[in-house]
Amino acid sequence: MNIKEDSFSDLLQKESFFLLLKPEDNIYSNTSIRNSFFEELGTLVKLGLKNIEVSWSNNEKWSNFVSEIKLNFPRINLGSASIVNKQSIEDSLKIGLNFSMMKFWDKDLFNYSKSKNYLLIPGIKNLKDLEEAKNLNCNIIKIYPIKSKASSIDILNFESIDFIAAGGLSINDVKTYRSLGYKAIVIGDKAVKNKKFDPKIYEWLKNN
Repeated sequence: MNIKEDSFSDLLQKESFFLLLKPEDNIYSNTSIRNSFFEELGTLVKLGLKNIEVSWSNNEKWSNFVSEIKLNFPRINLGSASIVNKQSIEDSLKIGLNFSMMKFWDKDLFNYSKSKNYLLIPGIKNLKDLEEAKNLNCNIIKIYPIKSKASSIDILNFESIDFIAAGGLSINDVKTYRSLGYKAIVIGDKAVKNKKFDPKIYEWLKNN
């Protein structure tokens, strides 16, 4: 597990954001929407996008969709998000994903993932959960939702942990959160504007 965390941490030194995809059900059944999505995503990958995570769904077609992303973009650091149960971890393992992110802190789920030698990054917003995760040797933590983080959390007091900020952030927030000590941010809802990827993400990738 430490090797997986180390290589993930190395990646965080170079990459500043994760693109979180939240596919709607029509992408599974509508070929036109699906093709358009893969075309857009392909452009972002060519421009240098490195980290993608897909919000987990118990839709039976979810695994096929994520597997297709993996097949089309084999060099992407691909993971799943909004992990809430053992089934979502098993689905992620079956596809061969690199990591998953939990919505909130769940000690039992974290330990289950650890027993499978799989990298699961928790979502945490209070100091008690952060201390518990640290005591379980969790070295990569997502602060979520970042806007309601407990004021008692000072990430600069946890030098051994790599922190990721998430919740309501856009590409415009990369610089701010990096300056605060976060290694990266997650861009979810604000990654899409008018059913297309935010044009500013294209600009950012071109310039960085």
